[in-house]
Amino acid sequence: MVMELEFVKIERCDKETEEVLAEESDAFLNTPIKYVKDHLKEFIYVESKNFEEINVDAISLEVDDVFGTYMALFGFKKQKKYASTIKQFLETHLHTDSEKNYSAFFAGDEGLWEINLPLDFIQGFSEELSLRETVSVTYEFVKQLNETIKKND
Repeated sequence: MVMELEFVKIERCDKETEEVLAEESDAFLNTPIKYVKDHLKEFIYVESKNFEEINVDAISLEVDDVFGTYMALFGFKKQKKYASTIKQFLETHLHTDSEKNYSAFFAGDEGLWEINLPLDFIQGFSEELSLRETVSVTYEFVKQLNETIKKND
């Protein structure tokens, strides 16, 4: 199921320089996620008003240069004290027998978690999805993470 998200900004950016290559319309999100695999030097930056509900400002989608996996990168606005819950959630909910190439680091200067999430290992993700569907799957995953933190708090 695809969530109806209200998008504020959609940009294609250069991975190396972070330069904005183009601002895109909402219709661009109907493009298959495979776009980022076909354009390895780019990432897609997406902002939505709905992201506030899951403690995220924006999500970037790209392909990991080393592992070749689809990734969602975002800042997660939760306190450092939730480290064990966040890491345990990621270990439990990323489904793979290979290396789980996620990262979750607390950036003290910014007061948030910098999370690199391998989408390939999330239930419901496939390379057949559109960018919109991929953002929706990511949103639902982070929403579950928030609910787990709230339940364990």
